Amino acid sequence: MIVRSEGNHLVTADGTRILDAGGGAIVTNVGHGRPEIAEAAARSLNEIGYVIPPWGTPDRVRLRDRLVSNWLPAGMDRVAIVSGGSESVDAAIRLAVAYQRASERSTKWRIIGRRPSYHGATIATLSAGGHDARRSGFDSTLLDYQHTAWNDVDALEQAIDQADPDTIAAFVAEPIIGAAGAALTPDDDYFVKAADLCARNDILFIADEVMTGFGRCGTKFGHELFGVTPDIMVGSKGLSGGYAPMGGVFATEKVVAPLEATGQTFMYFTYSGHSASCAVADTVLRILEEEDLVARAEVQGQKLRSRLEEQFADHPHVSEVRGRGLLLGVELVADRDPHTWFPAAVGLKDRVVEQCMDRGVWVYPAGSGEIVQDAILLGPPFTITDDEIDQLVAVLAQAIDAATAAAS
Repeated sequence: MIVRSEGNHLVTADGTRILDAGGGAIVTNVGHGRPEIAEAAARSLNEIGYVIPPWGTPDRVRLRDRLVSNWLPAGMDRVAIVSGGSESVDAAIRLAVAYQRASERSTKWRIIGRRPSYHGATIATLSAGGHDARRSGFDSTLLDYQHTAWNDVDALEQAIDQADPDTIAAFVAEPIIGAAGAALTPDDDYFVKAADLCARNDILFIADEVMTGFGRCGTKFGHELFGVTPDIMVGSKGLSGGYAPMGGVFATEKVVAPLEATGQTFMYFTYSGHSASCAVADTVLRILEEEDLVARAEVQGQKLRSRLEEQFADHPHVSEVRGRGLLLGVELVADRDPHTWFPAAVGLKDRVVEQCMDRGVWVYPAGSGEIVQDAILLGPPFTITDDEIDQLVAVLAQAIDAATAAAS
């Protein structure tokens, strides 16, 4: 039972302090217990309650203007606010299909995703995702979407040709793969080549920045690391730092203009753009700006990665440390050479999480199937201190040793 959260910690009913090294689900960025965020929510709720259809409110407009002026790529000034990551990707898929239909390409409705990947828990987002564990049991319900190898442009081209380019509406990808891949990072030129391939086939490129966006990778958005700009981008977790349900769909004029020209509307969700949530998100973004926390995520991320690489350089059950900024993955194996997993039934990543919790640290279990089975994903608040980094690395090492000893 968590009764309080403050700084970089969660506090249980008996007073135990837990270092939030996973940022919840890679969400918390400005830290817990910020009074100015609570004050913004209270002020907004005192002024305006529930307003749907999503007409303008001062907080909605304020958030939109801050996003366009200070955060989004140049030219990406069309903004729709939703309530979370799954909603944002689901809406982006719907927007991509609507764009193709309005552009008189009505046969283009399929989505190409990658393996591994995770884009959400709706039917459309599970269909686009390549997270085997979370897709399991829904085979008969999932949509006929294609999937391709996560870091292979030739495989993407083959998938497009196999499905027929005239049936593909969009390609969706995480710049750095989060829950399914524990910070799998592509080659530097992968996304430039993939985006060019999409453009040549009238396929929209959707960047899923739910985890990687709003500073997590030490840049405003993860796609910046690879020198490419998507047609549609989604964000969620870092947009409100965990203080309110929030997600966003961001698009260029190119994507929205055909809908306007044909008089198509874009249906909202019940809580789209909730005014108090917009006030919270605007305050979180202001804190990120005023405290230069995106740059801090890069600096502290480099420190954490260096400490992890030092700690696990020769560890027999750690095959790789990877990622950027404060989105870092530690992949777990039975043997490094040859690369061998523990049996899936062992549930190694969950054992490591349990051992970390016993020592007062929360980390996020990651991995989805045959490509990455067991891994730990780290995404602490950008406010994590040097001493807390030392604590995190020491506890994770103890937890991995204890979990692998019990599993061997």
